[in-house]
Order: sequence, then C-alpha cells, then structure tokens
Amino acid sequence: MKQEILDYLQVGATNLSTESIIIAFIASVLAGGVIFVSYRFSHSAAVYSAKFNVSLVMLTIVTTLIMSVIGNNVALSLGMVGALSIVRYRTAIKDPRDTAYIFWAIAAGICCGVQDFIVVGIGSGVIFLIMLVIGNVANSDRYLVVIRGSMKSIEDIKSTIETTFNGKAKFRVQNTTAETVELIYEVSEKALKTTQTREDVTTALYKVNGVENVNLVCQNDDINR
Repeated sequence: MKQEILDYLQVGATNLSTESIIIAFIASVLAGGVIFVSYRFSHSAAVYSAKFNVSLVMLTIVTTLIMSVIGNNVALSLGMVGALSIVRYRTAIKDPRDTAYIFWAIAAGICCGVQDFIVVGIGSGVIFLIMLVIGNVANSDRYLVVIRGSMKSIEDIKSTIETTFNGKAKFRVQNTTAETVELIYEVSEKALKTTQTREDVTTALYKVNGVENVNLVCQNDDINR
C-alpha cells in the first residue's frame, strides 16, 4: 500500500501527448489575446499600460506551461508551490481592475493546462462582454479649491465659497499665519459644473478683498499609475 502511494506521488496519472500540449498552448494564446483586447478597451489612455497588458498574455501562457508540467503529479505540484512561494513580487497594483485581470489570466492558463477548453471559452467570453460594458467605468474627478489671502478676508472667503457652491464644497484644510490664510475646499466634478464654471468660481473669489491667488487642482485616482 505504501509503495502504491509512493508511486502515485512520483508519477503522474496521465501524460499529455505532444498534440495535446500544442493545442493547450494555442488555446492559451487565444485566451491571452482575448484578455489583451479586453484590457486595452476597458482602460483609458491615462491608465493604460502596454507592458502590463503584454505581461497578462505571458502570464496566461506561463500558467499553461506550469499546469502542463504538473499534470496530476502531486509531488511535483507540491514542489512547484514551494518554489513559487519564495518568489517575492514587488510590483504595486495601482488600479483594482488590474488584480481582476491577473486572476483572469491565471484562471485561463489553468483551464488551458488541464485541457478544459469549454470552461475557458465560455468563461472568457462572459468576462470579456462584462468588461466591455462596465470595465471602462472611471472614478469621478474631485477638485481642490485652494485660496490664499489675508487673515482679514477669511470670513468673506468662506461666505463666497458657501454661496458659490450652494453648500456642496467640503472644507478640508486651513493654514494660517499672523497675516495670511490658506483655505482648501474639496468639490466634486458635478458640483463644479452645476453651480458655476471654473472661470466664475475664480472670478467670484478674486472679487473678495484680500484674496491673492486661487488654484483649482484635479484629484483623480486613475492618475496614480
């Protein structure tokens, strides 16, 4: 009994033929191509990374290679897990969608490696359609209104901001010295468009006595790449 278990651990239950291996890699290339196209169309120009997109295709093929080598060999699979566990990946994932694409590439590679082409075909098709519909959803821009002026004008500045944005501007920071003050407000893109234009906001603030300069800074999580 012990010898049978040892033989099972050392020798895989199945051996893939050359034709099966070739078909598996062709399928992985096709699946990687679908992932490549999906990633390209679901990311805007500001966040699209061509190198990362290429790495997704390679990840699909490499996963297929690993699964083809492992097969049903339990001992080899445990050794592979141990070997991969010592590798440390330091590439930061800036866009949460990138994590989903990494898992998609790994799952597609596993399905191709175990010759389950129906699952990879249907699954990749469904994910592809979903990402085309909702994958290009972007975060709304947020704007910081930075006003610098004299301490004597602080109340007039606050009143002008309150009136201009109809109470929709969120107060964030107040920096002061003996003679000057810096106020920072956060407003949404919708609030900025529905209340006043950018020119009207700055014009209204410059009419306040003591205001030296006004800056509008766009905050967008997609620019972190």
